[in-house]
Order: sequence, then C-alpha cells, then structure tokens
Amino acid sequence: MSRNKLPQTKQSSYFSRDNRRSFLLALLIAILLVFIICSFTEPWPSFPNIISNTNTASNACNSQPQPFSRTNDPKETTFYDDPQLSYSLGKTIQNWDKRRKLWLNLHPTFAKGAQNRILIVTGSQPSPCKNPIGDHLLLRCFKNKADYSRIHGYDIFYNTACLDPKLCNVWAKVALIRAVMVAHPEAEWIWWMDSDAVFTDMYFKVPLDKYEQYNLVVPGWPDMVYEKKSWVSLNTGSFLMRNCQWSLDFLDVWANMSPRSPDYKLWSETLMSTLSDKMFPGADEQSSLVYLLLREKKKWGDKIYLENQYELSSYWVSIVGKLNNYTRTEVDIEKTVPGLKRRRAEVVSESAGEVWEKYLENVGRENRRPFVTHFTGCQPCSGNHDPSYVGNSCWIGMEKALNFADNQVLRNFGFVRMDLNQGSFVSPLPFDFALERIRVKNRTGN
Repeated sequence: MSRNKLPQTKQSSYFSRDNRRSFLLALLIAILLVFIICSFTEPWPSFPNIISNTNTASNACNSQPQPFSRTNDPKETTFYDDPQLSYSLGKTIQNWDKRRKLWLNLHPTFAKGAQNRILIVTGSQPSPCKNPIGDHLLLRCFKNKADYSRIHGYDIFYNTACLDPKLCNVWAKVALIRAVMVAHPEAEWIWWMDSDAVFTDMYFKVPLDKYEQYNLVVPGWPDMVYEKKSWVSLNTGSFLMRNCQWSLDFLDVWANMSPRSPDYKLWSETLMSTLSDKMFPGADEQSSLVYLLLREKKKWGDKIYLENQYELSSYWVSIVGKLNNYTRTEVDIEKTVPGLKRRRAEVVSESAGEVWEKYLENVGRENRRPFVTHFTGCQPCSGNHDPSYVGNSCWIGMEKALNFADNQVLRNFGFVRMDLNQGSFVSPLPFDFALERIRVKNRTGN
C-alpha cells in the first residue's frame, strides 16, 4: 500500500509545480497583453505601476478622458513668472508659441485636444443701457451665446471693462483679445462675437480643419476687398483668431491705426480716400482691417481666410423675414428622419447637428437657417439705430431671432414656442413635434 501511495504522492507534487509554472506563464502573458493593448491609447505604463494597480488594470483601457485639472499648477517657471509680461497692446511678447507650448506641456490635461479648443469672447459697455429694453436684449443675446457654448463644450468670457482708456469703442475688442490670449494659453482659437450678434443655428460647428493654415477667419468676400475696395467687404462682428505669435504681432499693427496712434487723424483721412464707399470719418477696426489686406496682403493676407461659404455673420435685415420659412423646411425634413425627432439629453444634443448637416446640404443655402445673424446698426444698448431701420424693426427682429434660436435649446428641455413673436409663452413639446407643427401650420396658414 505504501509503495502504491508513494508514486501517487510524488506525481501529485510534480503536477502541482507544473500547474504553478503554467499559471505564472499565463499571468505574464496576460500582463503583456494589457501592456500592448493599452499602448495604443495611453502612454506605456511602467511595470511598478501595473503591479501596484492590479485591481484596476482591467479597467485602464476603458477609462474616460481625464478631466481638466484646474487646481494643479506646477511650480516650474513659465511666462507668467516673467516680470516683463504684459496683457496690454504695444507690449511685445517674444517666442509666444514656444512659451505657450511649454505651459501646455506642464498642464497635460489641457494639452490634449488643445488644437480644437475655442474660447468665445464678447462684451458690452460697463454702464447701464439708455435704451429701456437695451439691457434685456443684451442679456438675451448673452444667454444665446452661453447656450451655444454649453452645447458644444466651449468656454465663454463676457467683459464689461474698458481695458484701454483709448479703446472704449469699436476698438475695445482688439485690446480684449490681446489680454484673453495671454490669460488663456489653453485656447487655440479666440472667437470674438459682438454683443448684437446672435447664433441662429445652435448646432452648426465652425469647420476648424478648414483653417489649419490660417490664423484669422473673418466673414468676407475677396472681390469686394481687392476689386471694389469696400469697407463692408468683410465684417468684424464675428471672427476667429488663433492664439499664436502671428496674432499678437497682428493685433499690435492693427491697433496702430486706432485712437491709440498719434496718427489716428491721418489714418482716418487715408481710409476715407482708399475705401470706395466709406462715408463716415474715423478709422474704425473694420475699415482698418480692409486696408491692411489691401496694402499688406503679402505680410498678413496669406494667413487671413475670408469665409463666405456659410454665414459666420449674416445681415439681419435679410434674415428675420425668413425665419418661419426655415422652420417649415426643418419640419418637412423632420417628418422623414426619425433621428431628428428623437428626444435626447442636452449634453449629447450636439449629435443632432451632425444629422442635420447631412440633410440640410441638399436644401440650398437660401433655405437653411444662417449660422450667425448680426444686428448691424441696431445699437440695442443706446437705441440710436440706423435711421434707415423703420420704427421698432430692430427690436422686433432681435426678439424673433432670439426666440428662433431659443426654440432649438428649449426642445432639449421639453418645451417650444409655437409663435416666434411671443417670447414669454412656451408650450410642452409634443412627442411627434414635426407632425404637430404641420397641424398648426395648416390651421393658421403661416
């Protein structure tokens, strides 16, 4: 019996050791597989880190993107430690691109995706509006921009301070953009929006890939700039500027034509004689930009993109009368596209924009809602609108455009305005919104 048991015991011990070797070999292979798989999405992990995180290794590859670390500011020296640093125009910053890159390297949570990061900048005067409804309109215009920013995950900065005592007019944006670039190195693009510019397509996104070789994107028309030499050949009410050395240098040159310059009066005369249709004296920022394109195209123009393939800034007079037509077009599309009628959380509502773009490509530019509508000449704060605008047409138009845009936002909250002229009244959103709108249209004939 003992001889029979002894071999059995030795055999059992032998296979136990072999099984342990197999187990260790399998474990080593599994760890190597984790290394290989994770290396495609994350930096190569060190062996001590893998050992110390054995309980979470299986979830490492499925982890969500790391959120911005807003409390971690490493002690390494950056451009912010330079006593010569200035946020003001005329104070040259050297090697900005290198300095900004260094800052991003020290703040890796902001470095990821920085090339597509947008900061929307807008503002208004520091004092109350003279127009009785001016503050209300500006508030709603700001809400419109805040809604757009939230939907697309952009930051927004609203300024009411005059950063340069000589630039407290239309030139204020130039001084503000200069300061914002220094204050926000994590933002690749600074998007200026006049206070009276309104997003009327809440889901369209600026095609940043299109501007890879450019540093300034302005709505405009080359033939009107270079042939007609028109001061309205472009519009500075809505434009994007890349956060880079080129832009800092350009802002200084641009501002040299402003009231900061001792030659401001001369610049005013020069613009009046150069631009074919400039009727009012004074060197404003828009006319000055046209002049720089005309006179210094080789130096600056090759990095400036004049955008006219979509409405980065459309003229409100030609838009507000068509808002109901845009709604009808969209309702007709919604009837046949279930993905557009589908309800979704606002945090993922940007996905609806991708579906919309697919179907709006074929309706023609004249039948689709404009991206940005600019109420040029309305002056909602002062109330001193262009005399060619009759009565309250500015305020009625702004209210209608804001309601049109807000409807796109309210849908994510289960409500809608059936009448764009009535901003105060909303209705619960029917489940089949498109068909309900058709019924309303048939009853009213509108």
